[in-house]
Amino acid sequence: MIHEKIKLAVDDMMEEAVLTTYLLSRYEDVRMEPAPLIIICPGGGYEMLSNREAEQFAIQWNSRGYHAAVLCYSVAPETFPTALLQLALAVLYVRKNSEVWGVDPKRIFLEGSSAGGHLAACYGVFWKRPYVLKALGLEDEMAEQLRPAGLILNYPVVTSGRYAHEGSFQNLLGEAAANVQLKEELSIEKQVNDDMPPVFIWHGGEDTTVPPENSLLLAMACREAGIPVELHLYMKGAHGLGLANKLTQAPDGFGIEPSCESWMGLAHAWMLGFCGEV
Repeated sequence: MIHEKIKLAVDDMMEEAVLTTYLLSRYEDVRMEPAPLIIICPGGGYEMLSNREAEQFAIQWNSRGYHAAVLCYSVAPETFPTALLQLALAVLYVRKNSEVWGVDPKRIFLEGSSAGGHLAACYGVFWKRPYVLKALGLEDEMAEQLRPAGLILNYPVVTSGRYAHEGSFQNLLGEAAANVQLKEELSIEKQVNDDMPPVFIWHGGEDTTVPPENSLLLAMACREAGIPVELHLYMKGAHGLGLANKLTQAPDGFGIEPSCESWMGLAHAWMLGFCGEV
């Protein structure tokens, strides 16, 4: 495994992000075709980053034949669009190093949990916006370098409306949280467009922190826009389950929900539809 920490910064004025790689090694006596890579965005309400939604995810994806990388993006007091630009820089960095790393540049996926799901979904609709291209020094014709192949969203924060997780939007926007127009723009179900890649979503039915309606609203918006979407709404499951098994169990014992543990297998099956065998 190629495991390293890479510091990323768009400019001198922006806080650094860290991309930690979990890349499958390439050996002369093992046939390995270029593999997909999943950039993982942990949750944490844009206040902190959850270790329960980071490395263990990457290792599980490795075991299924995928490269992975965890993005430690900036949270409060940094505000929008810092984390979005850091994710864009991570995608660009992976693409530029794809040949050396053995990554298929057309199969770079984003995964996010909770607020990290909001970040991934934001990227899904905003990745070719002029301010993103300008920040990375890209011309309009270079925008395709930032296109993601698909999104995997685990109990994501989506809406700033009735079912909002207000804490995430407060942390993301800071003093601008009172700006109704900006808050509306970051309500992802209202921003789905043709630039949105295919989406896989799952949510626990007992989630009272980020209500399942967040995922339902996004799935409905994707359906209306003609974006391929797969949604799994489990009957049980609170917020922040991670893998839903002992590998991501919290110190207080939280995080075990056998009925939700199937989500990664389902996501892998969904990925096979785009990637084939890996």
